[in-house]
Amino acid sequence: MYIVDEKEEKKEILSRYKRLIRSVSTTATKEEKLMIRKAFTVAVNAHSQARRRTGEPYIYHPLEVARIASEDLSLGATAIVCALLHDVVEDTEYTLEDINNIFGETVAHIIDGLTKIEGVFDYATNSIQSENFKKLLIAMGDDVRVILLKLCDRLHNMRTLDAMPEYKQLKIASETQFLYVPLAHRLGLYQVKSELEDLATKYINPKAYYDIESKLKDSEQERTKFIKDFCEPIREKLTEKGYNFTISSRIKSITSILGKIEKKGVKFEEIYDIFAIRIILNVPQEVEKETCFSVYSIISTMYEQRKDRFRDWLTKPKSNGYEALHTTVMSKQGKWVEIQIRSARMDEIAEKGLAAHYKYKEVKEGELDENLDKWLSKIRDLLDNQSASAVDFVNDFKMNIVTDEITVFTPKGDSISMPFGSTVLDFAFNIHVDLGINCIGAKVNYKVVPIDFKLRSADQVEIITSKIAHPEESWLKMVRTPKAIHEIKRYIKNYKKGFQEEGIQRLKKIFAEIKVDFNDENVDKLRRDNGNLDIVDFYYKVSIGEINEDKIKHCFIKEEKSSSWIFIRNPFKSKKKVNANSTLREQISQQIHDNPEKLLMNQDMEKLPYVTAKCCNPLPGDDIVGLIREGEIEVHRTSCKKAVDEMSKHGNRIIKAKWRENERITFLAGIKIIGIDRKGLLQDLTGVISEGWKINIRALAMESSEGTFEGTMMVYISDAEHLNRLMENIRKIEGIESVKRI
Repeated sequence: MYIVDEKEEKKEILSRYKRLIRSVSTTATKEEKLMIRKAFTVAVNAHSQARRRTGEPYIYHPLEVARIASEDLSLGATAIVCALLHDVVEDTEYTLEDINNIFGETVAHIIDGLTKIEGVFDYATNSIQSENFKKLLIAMGDDVRVILLKLCDRLHNMRTLDAMPEYKQLKIASETQFLYVPLAHRLGLYQVKSELEDLATKYINPKAYYDIESKLKDSEQERTKFIKDFCEPIREKLTEKGYNFTISSRIKSITSILGKIEKKGVKFEEIYDIFAIRIILNVPQEVEKETCFSVYSIISTMYEQRKDRFRDWLTKPKSNGYEALHTTVMSKQGKWVEIQIRSARMDEIAEKGLAAHYKYKEVKEGELDENLDKWLSKIRDLLDNQSASAVDFVNDFKMNIVTDEITVFTPKGDSISMPFGSTVLDFAFNIHVDLGINCIGAKVNYKVVPIDFKLRSADQVEIITSKIAHPEESWLKMVRTPKAIHEIKRYIKNYKKGFQEEGIQRLKKIFAEIKVDFNDENVDKLRRDNGNLDIVDFYYKVSIGEINEDKIKHCFIKEEKSSSWIFIRNPFKSKKKVNANSTLREQISQQIHDNPEKLLMNQDMEKLPYVTAKCCNPLPGDDIVGLIREGEIEVHRTSCKKAVDEMSKHGNRIIKAKWRENERITFLAGIKIIGIDRKGLLQDLTGVISEGWKINIRALAMESSEGTFEGTMMVYISDAEHLNRLMENIRKIEGIESVKRI
């Protein structure tokens, strides 16, 4: 419980303000410091009676957002003023006109953008995050400080997320991971991106997070000694050659380590690039590239390299501005080590991204540099697409946020940048809509290829068309770029609209035959029963007979289906009986209203129907979450990518769930195993499973090729802990290289 001590709070507020002023002491003018002081005074007075959920004075929040903007992103005085004032118009009696009169038009413009965003990010309501995020990007306009300050705001909110109820933690963390992490990555904000990513993982997958955090702490002493021993010869050699440099190390983020463990099915101890060595050269900008290559040449003579791990982002920087040379070498201790070589300028841009561009380019704060402006023009194209739903917009935005790109060429030699994985169809639609609609293939480097051919950097592409070609649903699986997706969807929708009247007449006829009134209520019921289709798709499927008489009869004459049950407990009230005649949605709404934060699977609770999701197959012991669907609650692992996606867009559908205790039933789980093939391996494997663990095997498929094998095993297991222990014992078998849950 937070104890209020006003005297101590005033001292703390002043201490935080002084730290903020120290952070700008060498960069801000006297007039700018006075403006920051004025903004601080206004914010303190405006928020004097307000407190955060933690019980702390509300002014702590804008002060921390301002500090992040100053220290972590090196933003200027105007941005710091806006950070201090970002909640004033929304939460107090101050108006935008007041801000304009006191601080000027620029500050008022940025505050206006931030206020519009804050107004829709209200976690006390069932707002839909997809719509909110679209509004955020609209509010960004031409002043990128709006989005940078929103990221600072989000970072501080994530740092203080413990004060939120559990279901809101999941909602906010999922949205952060799905949208804000890739946005920070696209803007080159490595520090912000890494911290947001790890904080999101902490709430979405807490068991894995704390497990890796503990292992990093346990191995810290050994890792520090290794790094010191490895760096010493490099330090001596570069000093001997007269370079002005610093050597440091950086630890991979917990989320990155977890991703590698899950993707490759390896143990923590088997990941060789948990850390990287960073060589930062203090040289003038005009000679930094040749100096980096010179240092790389020295390193390559000292150590054996992994050729497949060399990355040159000096010759062609990443689209978010990142520049460096990466090489992986074999140390004298027999471990692979990644080395990153870059200048001090490159290092600051790598850590602070877009914000650092203002320091090194002739760009005024708030204006856009060339790369960002190109990217934002694509986002504006998405915003101009009025027909796209908010969810479609977010999905398209996610695809536009990629930083891995390829450069391909037209027959005339013009270069076009496209996302990695783009196809011939993507290229055609990005050149011209008509070219995409009539595309039947292409000549890539003078060789004829199909429309789904994936392009590579430096390919030269000539599109082949035909008047009889036109987009089909299957095309959507072949494209990567938002423009191609949008144009294909638009063509298909216009095509389906031509069947709407035919569908209406057909439905009226069937309704009349089964004696159901043709009205909006019954049409909506049938649409929901068939996947909540939009009206165009619905009547198209009726017209072609996909929604036929049998399906329609089933909708209006079907009996209630039986299902499994999930339980909700309200710890603050006595049990409340649910009206037997109320609909399922009304029952769910009532239960959530009674207790929105806890949905427990337990023996003595009231019941609601649920199903476990096939995409992640949750087991007892897994952290789980319930997502409200039409007619049921779908239970996912909290770390499931599909669940994170859904929670980031529809946080109003989240119900936190937990498993029953002491449940004596088994669940089907899958394990993928990769290793070195040898005689007796299969016998050892089945022995560990059936004899040592007394586990029933439902299916086992093994395939061997050139001395290696890959196998998939389906077993009946009691809970997640049981499965993890089994996987750990399988890893101990001689020849096993990788074991992961599928």
